Amino acid sequence: MSKIHNFSAGPAILPQEVIQNCSDAILNFAGTNLSLIEVSHRSKEFVAVMDEARSLVKKIMKLGDDYEVMYLQGGASMQFVMTAMNLLETKAAYTKTGTWAKNAIKEAQAFGKVDVLGSSEDKNFSYIPKDFVISEDYDYFHCTSNNTISGTQMQTFPVCPTSLVCDMSSDIFSRDLDFSQFDLIYAGAQKNMGPAGTTLVVVKKSILGKVSRHIPTILTYQTHIDKESMFNTPSVFAVYGCLQTLKWIDKQGLSNIEKINTDKANLLYNAIDGNDSFEGTTATEDRSKMNVTFVLKDDTKNAAFLDACAEAKINGIKGHRSVGGFRASMYNALGLESVQALVDVMNKF
Repeated sequence: MSKIHNFSAGPAILPQEVIQNCSDAILNFAGTNLSLIEVSHRSKEFVAVMDEARSLVKKIMKLGDDYEVMYLQGGASMQFVMTAMNLLETKAAYTKTGTWAKNAIKEAQAFGKVDVLGSSEDKNFSYIPKDFVISEDYDYFHCTSNNTISGTQMQTFPVCPTSLVCDMSSDIFSRDLDFSQFDLIYAGAQKNMGPAGTTLVVVKKSILGKVSRHIPTILTYQTHIDKESMFNTPSVFAVYGCLQTLKWIDKQGLSNIEKINTDKANLLYNAIDGNDSFEGTTATEDRSKMNVTFVLKDDTKNAAFLDACAEAKINGIKGHRSVGGFRASMYNALGLESVQALVDVMNKF
C-alpha cells in the first residue's frame, strides 16, 4: 500500500507498531483465543492492561503516589464538567484561548463564579494571553495547553498559587515537561496517545474532596480512583491502544520526541515564512508544534492547493470549518518525511 501522509487533526495518526499490536489483539488477545473486543474487562488479562496503562503514565510523567491516573469516557468535553463539579466551590480562573477553552468556561459557569483572566478572542484566538495575575483565593486555574483549531500553544505555564488544571488533549506527551507543576491534567486520547474512545485524567489526590455539593457517583473522581477505572465498563480497545502507544512513547523518551517535534515544526514554519504564497495565522511566539495553521494569500487557489496535496497523498490538510485555510496536525507518530512531502508541494505550488 502506498504511503499516505496523515495530517488529520484527530482521530490522528498512530505508530505503525501500535496499529499492528492492536490488530493482533483483535484476533487473539493475550493468548486467550478471544478477541480484545469480546473479552471481559474484569478478566485478569485486561485488568493487567489497565494497571499497566495507569502506571506507565506516572512513569513517563515522573509522578509519585500522590497522583492518581484514570481512564474515563465522554471525552475532554465531559472533563469540562467534571473538573468544575469536583473542584469549584466558590470561584475559579480560566483563560480563553480557543473554542475548547471557551466551552470549558461555559460548563464551569454552571457550578460557580468564573473569572476569565486572559482572552485572545479579540484576535480570533491567534495568540496566548500572558499579562494576568492568578490570585491564591481561586479554587483552581484552568488553561488549555494547545489549541487545535487556531494553532497556538502555551510554551510555558504560569507559576500558580492555587491548583493548576490543564486540558492537554492535543499536545500531551509531545514534550518533556515538569508534570508535577499540574494538579489535574486531562486529555482525550485521540491525538497523541491512542485511538478515540477514552480520556486520560491525572489528578493530585490532595485537591479532591473539598467541595460541599452533592456530586453524582459516576461524575466523582474518587469513584473512579477507588474502582481503578473499572466503575463501569471501560473502553477496552481504546485503553489497550493507549497502552501500546504509551509503550512506544516510553521507548522513544519525551526528550527525543520533543526534539523530533521541534524539527518538524521548524521545517514547516520555515517553509511558510519563506514562501510568498503562504502566511501563518498565529503570533510567532505562540505557534503550536502540533497544529500548524496557515493560509494562501490568494485564497482563490485553495482548491488547486488541496488538489496538489491529494496528488502527493497528503491527507487531512484542510483547515477547521470554523476558520478555513489549512492546518497541518503533526502529532508524535507523524514522520519528518511526511512534513517534507508537504513542504515539497508548497515549494512547487
